[in-house]
Amino acid sequence: MTNLNAGTAPGAGEGKEFYSTAEAAKLLGVSHRTIQLWVEAGTLQAWKTAGGHRRIAAVSVDKLLAERRKSLAPAPAAAPDGPRRHKVLIVDDDAALLRLYELEMSGWDLPLELIKASDGFDALLKIGEHQPDLLISDLSMPGMDGFRMVNSLRRNPQQKQLNIIIVSGLDRATISSLGLPADIPVYAKPVPFPQLRAAVEKALPA
Repeated sequence: MTNLNAGTAPGAGEGKEFYSTAEAAKLLGVSHRTIQLWVEAGTLQAWKTAGGHRRIAAVSVDKLLAERRKSLAPAPAAAPDGPRRHKVLIVDDDAALLRLYELEMSGWDLPLELIKASDGFDALLKIGEHQPDLLISDLSMPGMDGFRMVNSLRRNPQQKQLNIIIVSGLDRATISSLGLPADIPVYAKPVPFPQLRAAVEKALPA
């Protein structure tokens, strides 16, 4: 979506048609900065008032919320068309690290289909689209971080059984204090790929 020019609020006076940056951030569960980035990227439609305040079009916020709800719903099973490949979703805001995961794991000679996401919100959308067998995620990410993403999944009956592995630069005490479920295995960065491979093989269905 393209941004609207300053002072051109659509459909003024026809009900709740826009949100402030703070309201949009609260509704979507992300930071103010993420809202700003989504506006700049055209993901959210927005304009500025004469006083310089950003207004986010309600229709674009509602669209993202609908996509998120859809992502948390179970997807219909597809008919098998070849050997079973296990879908692994990797979540990290570092593009170079995502590429490293891809290079390393593609050489494991395992039947894996790798899917990548840049933050928790993106991951929830990818989970709804692809229904992965395993989630490997960082915790410290802009927008929706790993803690909120994991807790959102665990609250959802359709997704709470998803296998999760955490790879983080945070220390164990900090991770525990911020509420990561205790049953989720945690590995420290830099990524210990030999240990990670063993954990992946253990987590995936036979």
